[in-house]
Amino acid sequence: MSKKDYERVDLTIRSNTKDILAFTKLVPQRKKRIQKASAEPIKEDPVNDLAEKLHPNRQYLVIDGIIDNTKSTKTYKLIPDPDSKTKNLAYFRPGQYLSLKVLVNGDLITRPYSISSSPKEALEGFYKLTIKKEEEGGFFTPYIWDNWNVGTKVTSSGPEGFFYYEPLRDYPQIVGLAGGSGITPFLSMAKSINDGTLNAKLTIIYGCSDENDIIFYDKLMELEQKNPNKLNVVFVLSCDEVSLQGCETGFITAEIIKKYADVETSSFFICGPQLMYEFVEDELQKLDLTPKQIRREAFGEIKNIEKFPGFPNNLANKTFNIKVHIGKIIKDIPGKSTESVLIALERAKIGPPSKCRSGECGFCRSLLLEGDIFISPVSDWRREADKKFNYFHPCSSYPLSDLEIEIPRNLQ
Repeated sequence: MSKKDYERVDLTIRSNTKDILAFTKLVPQRKKRIQKASAEPIKEDPVNDLAEKLHPNRQYLVIDGIIDNTKSTKTYKLIPDPDSKTKNLAYFRPGQYLSLKVLVNGDLITRPYSISSSPKEALEGFYKLTIKKEEEGGFFTPYIWDNWNVGTKVTSSGPEGFFYYEPLRDYPQIVGLAGGSGITPFLSMAKSINDGTLNAKLTIIYGCSDENDIIFYDKLMELEQKNPNKLNVVFVLSCDEVSLQGCETGFITAEIIKKYADVETSSFFICGPQLMYEFVEDELQKLDLTPKQIRREAFGEIKNIEKFPGFPNNLANKTFNIKVHIGKIIKDIPGKSTESVLIALERAKIGPPSKCRSGECGFCRSLLLEGDIFISPVSDWRREADKKFNYFHPCSSYPLSDLEIEIPRNLQ
């Protein structure tokens, strides 16, 4: 070993020794500071004040404008309700969502919607939410269509979710795979690239089943023309008749993805309806991507859960009793095997805590005391400790027998 090597080792040993000595002094020093501290309560707390502004439990908003985007899509402009304590909108990262809390026919319902405006626009005083009306079976969007007008007050969470670009994790080239209203988080990203608050390149491959139902076509073209080196938009149409020039036809396949993206040096973000997820997931498997290259937006509750492997077909559409403990209240409610426990709780007007409705955020985390449930295999975000001690997420769990559960109070 050379003299320089000895000096380097000696320096490392001395440095580590100093760190150990400093650590042993940490607790005694902390105790001395606590003993010297004033007993008077802290009147100003800038750290917690900042945290409340960035991560509010609730925001009280009012609709300031409504735009008809397509025959099935509207964009709602939301500003702080002047009659509330919400004075400034919480900042967010492009790709995040708001969880709306709406009273629908006496039931308190939550629904997450991606923010289609940019963070810079939030600083200017508004959010935009773009909502697509469900064609069949929905009840929340029809309610919005019939009841939301300029001046309607809306309560939401703060910005939530993990569907955003993180330079420490993601490649600087983003490939956004969008379907239908799943374009909304990518519009937010494109706007942020345009205004300089997001330093990345974005290729959007946007699948639609109807040429007349492409959301934000003009805006996406405008942003692409302004930033041709950072933004590229590709439309993929699956309708029978296509008049749009320069688009792809069919579905978002591995071949189309390889045509427009460098697979090895890109991060793939997926947002769209459940059927689109299922198709695109199979196509991405053909590209031999690493797990960290794929980001998935939480797409809400699973439909047709009985079609998933492992679900007992003999129990499809059966109704079970759910004994619910919430604080000192005990209530028995019905729950269908093909509807999530969260829906059963909402139908019973219990008003359980909920945000993402996809098992991701853990806000509805509850305790299973008795009974059997089916956990959605694509929405099981529980920690290993939760699995061991019978905690579950009602939004991604389905009753397979009579249940007894304990849910937290909805304090937010």
